[in-house]
Amino acid sequence: MKYCCILSTVPGIKRARILAGLLISRRLAACVQILPGLESHYRWRGKKETSKEVLLLIKTQVSNYKRLEKTLLENHPYEVPEIICLPITKGSKAYLDWISKEVTAL
Repeated sequence: MKYCCILSTVPGIKRARILAGLLISRRLAACVQILPGLESHYRWRGKKETSKEVLLLIKTQVSNYKRLEKTLLENHPYEVPEIICLPITKGSKAYLDWISKEVTAL
């Protein structure tokens, strides 16, 4: 597996844009899609919680995961941010080649 899509949620569009810009400018991601309007239901410290959030879909190479994760952890407002890495097992050759060109692989 060479490519992945990382999911992360943030509390608002402003923070989403800041993180997306940071990941793109550092060439850790080729693309970050921002999906507002998410409603999350979860348990936190023994209490049921509900939050309005924004989902980030981050496309990159697996070789960039550690640096990308470190950047998210250093700049994320949550105590325990969602950072989930999903493999991209197939995709159009042109799109996957574009990811390779846009990110700085280790």
